[in-house]
Amino acid sequence: MRYVDEFRDPKKASILVEDIHRLVQHVPQARNRPLQLMEFCGGHTHTIFKYGIEQMLPESVELVHGPGCPVCVLPMGRVDDCVAIAECPGVIFTTFGDAMRVPGSRKSLLQAKATGADVRMVYSPLDALAIARDNPDREVVFFGLGFETTMPATALTILAAERQRVANFSVFCNHITTLPTIKAILDSSDMELDGFLGPGHVSMVIGTHPYHFIAGHYHKPVVIAGFEPLDILQSLWMLLKQLAERRCVVENQYARIVPEAGNIQALDAIQQVFEIREYFEWRGLGSIDHSGVRIRDCFAGYDAERRFAVPNLSIADPKACQCGEVLKGVIKPWECKVFGRACTPETPLGSLMVSSEGACAAYFNYGKISAEIPAATEEVF
Repeated sequence: MRYVDEFRDPKKASILVEDIHRLVQHVPQARNRPLQLMEFCGGHTHTIFKYGIEQMLPESVELVHGPGCPVCVLPMGRVDDCVAIAECPGVIFTTFGDAMRVPGSRKSLLQAKATGADVRMVYSPLDALAIARDNPDREVVFFGLGFETTMPATALTILAAERQRVANFSVFCNHITTLPTIKAILDSSDMELDGFLGPGHVSMVIGTHPYHFIAGHYHKPVVIAGFEPLDILQSLWMLLKQLAERRCVVENQYARIVPEAGNIQALDAIQQVFEIREYFEWRGLGSIDHSGVRIRDCFAGYDAERRFAVPNLSIADPKACQCGEVLKGVIKPWECKVFGRACTPETPLGSLMVSSEGACAAYFNYGKISAEIPAATEEVF
């Protein structure tokens, strides 16, 4: 297949859905309880809700929405740090758009902008570097966040800033890592997972090898999945086939994009600029060992945490917010007490309602889809 509409073909989807319904009958675990399959990536969550994929699946297959949305797991204290930097005199604070509305304990970046801070949305860290070149009398800070998908762009921008001798540019680094987080989920007593849909864009950078510990040590099958509805359905079929055959391996459904060894140039840039933190705090999940990166000492001049005094406090979420339980898959978005009432995309209490990849926002926008098989397949594609 070469065109996007081919990955949304309702006839092909119907065939996959029928096969999934047949295949699950041969999975031993599904005879006693629903299978728990986690999609780690927020992009997968968005596709699942948008196309009504959950409604197409057998009742014995339950999708668990994981913490793979970097905006959603940003703790309140780090948002407060962003606001503190943005409100410093002479600072231009640059960020991706979906981070502007994440609530801190006092305000969001968007609210800081409304009260006078110079906060600007950019599409790339290179945009922030260009702003720094154009404003040599101002300090320009880029809010670096995201998993391994966005790390290379930040790393290459820091290397470019050093090469071009742009001294008024720095990065507030909040990049996080995928594998320690998956390990923390697997080690959690709250979870009983049967398999994973591996994140496609992260895997494009890191490759397929790093996931082998999930299959080898934890005996859970993994399928690295693409982002179109047929990608998701085929990946679920592949997971169920492994479970039916009692296999636990790492398979790559997204082979058209994900190379086995990853992107060597991107990995080299990450290694050159960043080092692993001892721990990093996640909203709703607490501190996870080795789950974030920081800028190496040799690039300290481009590290906003060293250039600015930031509060660096740990702030608890509002008591009514249950983002942590949703992120771990313990509850579904609509089971949160404030979902759709006190917490909406217009007035978010929790970060899962801010980003389009957040499970709460995705369900709020698309979760009313419900139809029977096979009519659902025709309707939502």
